[in-house]
Amino acid sequence: MKILLLEDDYTYNESIKESLEEMGYEVDAFDDGLLALDALFDKQYHLALLDIRVPHMDGYEILKEIRKAKLDLPIIFITSLTDINNLSLGYELGCNDYLRKPFSLKELQYRVSQTLKSYHFHSTLDVISLPCSFSYHSDDQSLWFENMQVNLSKYEQKLLFVLVKNRGNFISTELIHEYVWEGKEVGDNDIRMLIKKLRDKTDKDFIITAKGIGYKIEK
Repeated sequence: MKILLLEDDYTYNESIKESLEEMGYEVDAFDDGLLALDALFDKQYHLALLDIRVPHMDGYEILKEIRKAKLDLPIIFITSLTDINNLSLGYELGCNDYLRKPFSLKELQYRVSQTLKSYHFHSTLDVISLPCSFSYHSDDQSLWFENMQVNLSKYEQKLLFVLVKNRGNFISTELIHEYVWEGKEVGDNDIRMLIKKLRDKTDKDFIITAKGIGYKIEK
């Protein structure tokens, strides 16, 4: 499989490229947004790893062009702590995951392999089967139990979206906070209450908790 990497930090660029090549992937590495975009249109890739803040064209603009052209590949954004406030923007534009600096090479390898597996085996499904006999309709982001739609609030729907998009992987409370509330000031108790509300409408085992790690919905 072929991966495009866009990262203008030399150390990150080299270490990411080397780590992915050790996994058997073919990697084209760039440090300039326009050059990376040209390559995306010239060659076929199975995944793009995009730093957000790069010269000449940032990661968001590249993602817009990718989705506009209907290029069929998943996107993982690489971001620093200062970029995390724009988390919801990335998901709205169509990114599949985030890697936040600093990250370990083990986390990089895990997220890349999970994103590739999830995207290329599940992206064509409009209806996603979920635990406890529930299903998720990706076209309108609705939740169903058998033939009955489950009524969700705006925040419950956003929480479900990010959990389904990353199903099988634990999502941190920080990431949930940034996506669901878009950086607004809320506490851990607000997140726990929202999780509880969604469980009350589904099943106590619908969302799995790992203390100190986060939450997930199983595949």
